[in-house]
Amino acid sequence: MLIVEDSPMVRELLAHILGSDPGIQVAGAAENGEAGVEMASQLAPDVITMDIHMPVLDGYEATRRIMRDHPVPVVIVSASFDKEEVEGSFRAIEAGALTIVRKPVGIGHPDYERMARELIRTVKLMSEVKVVRRWRRAGGGGEDSRVRPPPEPMRSGESPGTEVVVIGASTGGPIVMQSLLAGIPEDFPVPVLFVQHMADGFTRGFVEWLNRTSNLKVCIAEENESILPGKIYVAPSGSQMILRTGGRIGYTKDAGEFGMRPSVSHLFHSAAKVYGSRTLAILLTGMGRDGAAEMKMLKDLGAVTIAQDRESSVVYGMPGEAVRIGAATHILSPESIVKEMIRLTGNRNRKRQDA
Repeated sequence: MLIVEDSPMVRELLAHILGSDPGIQVAGAAENGEAGVEMASQLAPDVITMDIHMPVLDGYEATRRIMRDHPVPVVIVSASFDKEEVEGSFRAIEAGALTIVRKPVGIGHPDYERMARELIRTVKLMSEVKVVRRWRRAGGGGEDSRVRPPPEPMRSGESPGTEVVVIGASTGGPIVMQSLLAGIPEDFPVPVLFVQHMADGFTRGFVEWLNRTSNLKVCIAEENESILPGKIYVAPSGSQMILRTGGRIGYTKDAGEFGMRPSVSHLFHSAAKVYGSRTLAILLTGMGRDGAAEMKMLKDLGAVTIAQDRESSVVYGMPGEAVRIGAATHILSPESIVKEMIRLTGNRNRKRQDA
């Protein structure tokens, strides 16, 4: 692997952590983005860790050039919650980086071991990802990504009873969610609740980034807030976002499912209790099994459930587990997920127009 980081102290820390794993060989370390681009070409690493704020060439531009010339899995490693750095991290995601992790704290800090393990786990997993040309991203030029086909008619035996959409994602999720929201119409008639596994401190920047290309308003959900049609509610870090009776958002401090807080499982389980068959549940790309069992619960109640397909998933863990246990009504690409969301709520839009 290749480390791209301008701080000598942080380079040494990252090399120490990553080199401690017998499955990782640190082949080189670059002190700025320009050197990182050159070393990526020379070393052909399996994976790169990338800082954002660096002299000569920043992490966003370095990622863009690497993905254009010598595509390699890139993991953004960031310590700052500074608005510009968070923005740069998501621009790098848009350019092709796979995920964002926090820079580990120093040796001796109470969180050192946990953060070091997370970094090693993420780097090893991302090294196995085959970097391929993705579907056309929102704002990527060419045909307007917001132009969409009209809703297809309901299939025989289906009910247009969807009252809430719940979505869960982990690794690779941000760019897929951006794609979905760019294709959903501004008159989308039901609320959408979304859990994204993300490093602490990046959720607000994530929401601001989504709002740039979304037709719908994206916000961080508030305690006891009533959910409204056509609004996207994103779960913040550190709490479990759930749905309460009466269409209100609640939070609990329950232990994180599979080590995650927020977890997809808590959101999906609460949707099953409050909305049952009137729920549309979607599991996007991500490592692990979070939300799969609860999606099966929703399907058994009569809800429509969708798993992202293997071909478009960065990591086929969560959606793959849903498929394995029979929790998915449909297995679809991001483009088809958008069409299905519109189709399942389209009749309601047409009724409003007729009125």
